[in-house]
Amino acid sequence: MNFTLHIWRQPGRNETGAFETHAVTGISPDLSFLEMLDVLNEELVGRGEAPIAFDHDCREGICGSCAMVINGDPHGPLPGTTTCQLYMRHFDDGAEITVEPWRARAFPVLRDLIVDRGALDAIVQAGGYVSVNSGAAPDAHTVTVAKQAADAAFEAAACIGCGACVAACPNGSAMLFTAAKVVQYALLPQGAPERSRRVIGMVETMDAAGFGNCSNHYACVEACPKEIPLYTIARLNREFLGAALGSREFIELERPHAHEE
Repeated sequence: MNFTLHIWRQPGRNETGAFETHAVTGISPDLSFLEMLDVLNEELVGRGEAPIAFDHDCREGICGSCAMVINGDPHGPLPGTTTCQLYMRHFDDGAEITVEPWRARAFPVLRDLIVDRGALDAIVQAGGYVSVNSGAAPDAHTVTVAKQAADAAFEAAACIGCGACVAACPNGSAMLFTAAKVVQYALLPQGAPERSRRVIGMVETMDAAGFGNCSNHYACVEACPKEIPLYTIARLNREFLGAALGSREFIELERPHAHEE
């Protein structure tokens, strides 16, 4: 398979970037998108040119580091898929493919397709944890958790922190990411003692980092490779409102209402 790639190149954070066009030929349809970029980089290095810088680690859809916008879609055109899980057979032979970094004020470009996603780390550091000395691992049945709460918490905990939700949002909002990190603990008894402090600290840090506000475009949910549901944001809003009003009551654990879908 043959492709024409229009790839964003930017030498550094404070330097001007531009698209470069590269032709890649003889690409196996079974290569992943990152493996295709590896082939291109080998050719560039062989010609004495600088390789294209991009993030990657596990290449198994787990770490969330393979962050790039492909033909306008974060992680590419397939739903529920990270870039490393995207294969060249998903494109037409001879296709032109535009590859860009995440575009958001809170994600400055460091080089080429690599952006600084440290703002997401700062949100987690503001409260996305349970600060207890747990000692030895307890028996699994020591603390009982309602199945509905456990299922919803696990659903939120599937977030891999890739930032695709931010890149997809017209406002550059991190609400879906923050909601996932808040809700995964809010629904569990282990997270109850720090519940109010957690949500206020994380939302304030999100705002201070320069992320935009949520205006219900729902593009974040469509771009999320782990398909975090939209009602997670509704749960975040209830958590924040309850904490701001001094309420420590648990939010309802039943499935979301129709207007939250």
